[in-house]
Amino acid sequence: MAKKSAKHPGFKAVQKKIAAKQGVGMERAGAILAAGARKASAKAVKANPRLKKVSGMKKKMGAK
Repeated sequence: MAKKSAKHPGFKAVQKKIAAKQGVGMERAGAILAAGARKASAKAVKANPRLKKVSGMKKKMGAK
């Protein structure tokens, strides 16, 4: 398993952080995180290819 870094701590960790900071449930925090991932630039996706796993990203990135 790949090491987690401060730059890419992982989706679950970020989801938990969003939930705590905004006072929302984990499901809503996941939706917020996914919406942010869908807005990610091509440069961000290149830096973190795991963003492609988010639902709706294949359509944005022009899936073949």
